[in-house]
Amino acid sequence: MAREPETVPPPAQAADFPRVCAGALAGLGWTALGIELTFTISGALGTGDPLAPALVRYFSFFTIETNLLLALVITTSCLRPGADSFFLRPGVRTAAVVYIIMVGAVYALLLSNLYHWTGLMLVADHILHVALPILYPLYWLAFVEKGQIRWTYPLIWMFFPIIYFIYILLRGAVSNAYPYPFLDVGKLGYNQVILNALGLMAALLALGLVVAAIDHALAAQKRRSGGALGSAADF
Repeated sequence: MAREPETVPPPAQAADFPRVCAGALAGLGWTALGIELTFTISGALGTGDPLAPALVRYFSFFTIETNLLLALVITTSCLRPGADSFFLRPGVRTAAVVYIIMVGAVYALLLSNLYHWTGLMLVADHILHVALPILYPLYWLAFVEKGQIRWTYPLIWMFFPIIYFIYILLRGAVSNAYPYPFLDVGKLGYNQVILNALGLMAALLALGLVVAAIDHALAAQKRRSGGALGSAADF
């Protein structure tokens, strides 16, 4: 009797490569967030200022909140890639792409010349504003399944920046502190700040639609090539 050919499983290295990449990105993200948090705490302790306001200020930056979300997404992708987790939902993983690209774009266009960090703060600053806004979208393109993003998702993704903007206005009204110069009501006034925010939100919505279109285009290309894709999933 002829012996049937054995089925050779794919190499473990190939199957684990997306997890390795996610782990590397997670390591970068958590390291940079930790460096900035350490400097925030040490700065407050060194000047004798209360620690609570310093921590509130740290977590009031859109960059920090976005990179924290991103770190949770890619950490879950590394440690529990098959889990039924909020951070593995297609809409959440793709929203992180939109937010982190916006972080990088705003930094490059409006903020990069305002800060002159050195040492570890310079490293952390470049990881959060430059490296991850490039590397995570590439990770998404390479490893996140396409074809599960609905056209309504970009509108849902706007909830976070809208809530963030309202929070910044309320916090600023109490403390007169604003995380970004283009949102500084004390210097620009409410009318200009609201116009600035509307412009940024319009850009964010447009970016979300572009990312959704890329998702649909890649999904269609895979279908034409015979690949199997899942149906649109819950956000």
